[in-house]
Amino acid sequence: MPLIHHVVTGNGRPSIVFVHGFACAHGDWDAQVAHLCPRHQVVAVDLRGHGASPGTAAECSIERYGADVIEVMQTLALPPAVLVGHSMGCRVVIEAALQAPPHIAGVVLIDGSQFAPAMEATLRENFAAPNGFANLTRNWFRDMFTEKSDATTVTSVVDRALRLPRPIGEKMLMDLLRYDIGRLTTSLADLRAPVMAVQTTYSNERRERRSMSVGQTTPYLDMLRARIPSARIEVIPDTGHFPQIDEAAQTNALLDSFLAAFAKH
Repeated sequence: MPLIHHVVTGNGRPSIVFVHGFACAHGDWDAQVAHLCPRHQVVAVDLRGHGASPGTAAECSIERYGADVIEVMQTLALPPAVLVGHSMGCRVVIEAALQAPPHIAGVVLIDGSQFAPAMEATLRENFAAPNGFANLTRNWFRDMFTEKSDATTVTSVVDRALRLPRPIGEKMLMDLLRYDIGRLTTSLADLRAPVMAVQTTYSNERRERRSMSVGQTTPYLDMLRARIPSARIEVIPDTGHFPQIDEAAQTNALLDSFLAAFAKH
């Protein structure tokens, strides 16, 4: 099967591989690619069924996505790379790192999360309703931005999410739930590469997405600290779920500081 769509720019080590989130695409990382490619080889991918990568629902899973990322890295003969994942992409880069440890220099998780088992009833209820998947997607993605977000960008990201084929969207949301319940905590504990988590939002008791504040923690971050005591955890406050877009300068600065450790070796 052909490789998933990917864009390669720049030169320099360590190489960096960017993996987007659910119903997103590689262009979400444009600001990071532009910032890093003068000093690093940068690869941004489109996961199966997203962006310019074809795919059917049957072909899509977190494990398959992780294998696809590794296949791109192996075909490009990348040296050990830093994997950067956003949202669903956090699970993908974790899985890729577990599948091919020698290829991984580090892992960066941008606004990750963990679905609770109770989310299954919510998902199935929405999937069963007329236009349920579209309504769920629209509401979720609008809630990922704040009043400070650029309105044109918000519209573009929401519209793109709504173009994700429903069979793929429903399959991947249920697969996220499966992965989070059955694999995420043990997968994190099995990681051996350095990890940095950049967190910007959390879901409150009503499952509404809210911006974080400095010094705040969440059950997800507590779980991450318990599984990876050495993980570096950074909070970008008062922003939405897409810090790579809404707070590109702060995101870039954190990536620079994480990557600096590798330049010393």
